[in-house]
Amino acid sequence: MAKENKTNLQETEFTEEQLNYVYENRRYVGRKETIGFIMWDAAQSFNINLYSGRFITNVVGVDLGLQAILGVINGVWDVVNDIFFGTIVDKTRTRWGKFRPYLLALAIPGFILTCLYWLMPLMFEGRSDVDMTKFIFYCLLTIIREGVGTFQGIARTGLMSTITPHPVDRTRLITLANFASGTFGEKLPEQITTVILDLIDNNKIGKTKTKASMYRTTFVGMGLFTTLVSSLMSFWFFFISKERVIQSIESPSVMDGVRSILNNKPMLLVTLSEFLGGFSIGGSKSDYYIDVLHFASMTMIAGIPAAPISPVSYSYVPWLRRKYSTRSLYIVAKYIDPILKTGVFLFGIIGMNWKTFGGISRGVKPMYQRIVPMGIAMAIWEVIWTLFLGLRTVITTEVYNECMDYCEWKNGYRTEGMTSVAKGLATKVATIGSGFISTVFKKLVNYDTSAYMEGREQPDKVKFYLFAMFTIVPSITGALGIIPLFFYDLTGKKKEAMYADLLARRAEVSTAVGSGDADALAKAAELQRIE
Repeated sequence: MAKENKTNLQETEFTEEQLNYVYENRRYVGRKETIGFIMWDAAQSFNINLYSGRFITNVVGVDLGLQAILGVINGVWDVVNDIFFGTIVDKTRTRWGKFRPYLLALAIPGFILTCLYWLMPLMFEGRSDVDMTKFIFYCLLTIIREGVGTFQGIARTGLMSTITPHPVDRTRLITLANFASGTFGEKLPEQITTVILDLIDNNKIGKTKTKASMYRTTFVGMGLFTTLVSSLMSFWFFFISKERVIQSIESPSVMDGVRSILNNKPMLLVTLSEFLGGFSIGGSKSDYYIDVLHFASMTMIAGIPAAPISPVSYSYVPWLRRKYSTRSLYIVAKYIDPILKTGVFLFGIIGMNWKTFGGISRGVKPMYQRIVPMGIAMAIWEVIWTLFLGLRTVITTEVYNECMDYCEWKNGYRTEGMTSVAKGLATKVATIGSGFISTVFKKLVNYDTSAYMEGREQPDKVKFYLFAMFTIVPSITGALGIIPLFFYDLTGKKKEAMYADLLARRAEVSTAVGSGDADALAKAAELQRIE
């Protein structure tokens, strides 16, 4: 039974071996599945989604006001479907697992829907940005993709928490996957697209064709290619993977799911942090690089000094995990980025003409409009940011996994679906408003949506707002999210005791399930119940 419900945690006695279980180098996932996991992780970033906003606004051509309306509609639908889909997933029990059936069944529909998304410039070529046929198609496609994506998202998160029962093994997988995928080119499609866009923007290629046609060809071709490759890599992993954390014999009811959320203090704190941080209002780094500096490749050039650090950043994560609490590491991982963005903003406004909000002052451009100074500033940012890359990647995933283990320890069952939904809902409720404001704000400052395709400049005032929305604005508006994290206490002896107890209970349940004996199964089910 869950010790915390029966006795005072400090009075619970465990052997040294049980308490050290959480630190042992246990391995449950074999080589083939590890390779599949690495491919799956790489597939998550093998895309050109960095430019999705620009794709819809400038290439497909959907009015910013209509986008804002769709953002609210889709946000509400997202909130509603999360609740139902999360309940369905939590009650699922099959011979293939709890999450894999959804990942396998929705792989092909998800692939087709994403292909339709990238084909929109060809389907609606020549239509105006307020064409209602195009908007209705985009609206329906977005809503359907959101529903499929909800099932896939819940299942992906759940699979990650059940692929291995041991926290060190999970850390090993996450670290290895991110090290390998980051080293061997998961961002290659994005980088190739960036170079092509710069060449088109500066009239280096496609001189016999219009910029509009070259942009359409680039986005459609790269979008379809990355969709096919990433879908195949993901499907292969879903096919060979296993769920090793045994779910409760009796599926939890809806009220059980609600209770598991309300009494999971660590997850409540993380959820509150995500909710408060979700009010962050921000813009796109790619918009700044393209519309202000006219140098999309800045994202690669500035990242060159940091490239050797990326794989190294994973090497000291296990040491940090042993040395410092989950809470401290999570705070650092989450908030190093806004700190760095604040520094970039302060540097960028040097020499700015405040009377015109961004124009030339005394014949000299402000720093944020100059490629070389901003290249140096962004390179420094990338180096410092990359030093924390391994920690950020591992710890943000592990916090969720620890909270799900706590749910099992506290209640005797796991509710990955409902918990994932509750966490997501809090963020989505906040981001519906912030996303609407970000999109509308772009329209209010008179951002010219056709300038990119026709080779025109944005006004200086718009350039400043694009810079501010990328740097200082999200740093300030998302700062409140740090407060709940100071109360996260699943660390030290409490964490050790939790995993020691889970080890014993899981072993007993696994033995009972393996035996198939009715009495043993009844006893195991009773063991999982919390009075």
